[in-house]
Amino acid sequence: MKTVDLDDLDLLHEIDEKDMLGHVANLGQQCRDAWEATKGLELSGRHLEADRVMITGMGGSAIGGDLAAAVVEATSPLPITVHRDYELPGYVDDQTVVIASSYSGKTEETLSSFKIAHDRGCPLVAVTTGGRLAELAAEWDVPLVRFNYQSQPRAALGHSLFSLLGVLHALGLGGKLEADLEEAMAVLDQQKAELQPEAAYDQNRAKQLAQDMAGRIPIIVGAGPLAPVARRWKTQFNENAKSWAYFEVLPEMDHNALSGIEFPPEAKDWLYVFFLRFEGLHSRVRLRIDLTHRIFGDQGIATQQVDVPGESVLAQIMAGVQLGDYVSCYAALLNRTDPTAIGAIEGLKKEMAGR
Repeated sequence: MKTVDLDDLDLLHEIDEKDMLGHVANLGQQCRDAWEATKGLELSGRHLEADRVMITGMGGSAIGGDLAAAVVEATSPLPITVHRDYELPGYVDDQTVVIASSYSGKTEETLSSFKIAHDRGCPLVAVTTGGRLAELAAEWDVPLVRFNYQSQPRAALGHSLFSLLGVLHALGLGGKLEADLEEAMAVLDQQKAELQPEAAYDQNRAKQLAQDMAGRIPIIVGAGPLAPVARRWKTQFNENAKSWAYFEVLPEMDHNALSGIEFPPEAKDWLYVFFLRFEGLHSRVRLRIDLTHRIFGDQGIATQQVDVPGESVLAQIMAGVQLGDYVSCYAALLNRTDPTAIGAIEGLKKEMAGR
């Protein structure tokens, strides 16, 4: 395959015909718009008196839940879980706030779990652009956070994530989100200038990372609040670059995955491991990253430690997401594939709908 010059803007726009890179650049504005849209959200006493929160969703909508939970985890007095399935666990009852997140409002798994939650008397919230989920919210008088952004669901992450953060804030679980938002948006603006297509390869970390791992299978390792960021990188490599990709979480991976690097011996030539880091990680986890990175290197496996900027957890998470989104898009362009198209997923959805 002919090499792609990531500084050739005309070629990049030709391959990225539906402008996924434009959506990545718009992440900060999405976050600002979604946060403003949820400021007037009012929830009932039943919502505010619940003792746990569950976010239901799939794909790009569910990852917003993972990230939102990670943002508030250290300060939230209530447990927040993310559920990806048709059914609900038995412990979900009328003391559980169930937040259904579906970009299209048509996601069958999310609609199924939303209906079950309604039957169990759970206080509900819906986050969507419309579809059946919005109809059910109106029918059942459920608080609805509705946004309008035309893209693939994964490209609307700023809306889904900050809509969910707005709901958590309305539930009293948001901590000092308002103060952290300003820093997070400043970090995104600064990093965008460094990572956008107009930034030359020699100074563009996202382009360099994509080129370094070209032709290999990425494995992304995260820890603490960067664990769901690692998952986001994985799914973006899958959908944008049409690439196999996997993610692991430290310290757990050192108790199992570390033993799986010997066979087949050829695998060392196929893999590229990213270790996501930030200054606030537990000191023992940082040590694990250093040691695991060294062990992989001794096995001949290509690795890279990737530092994420930011002081607050919110800023670190958003910076990590933005970097991964750019890397996955540049990886798609190196593969000469349109980052937006997801033919296999859409084909499967059509088959499922017909059965």
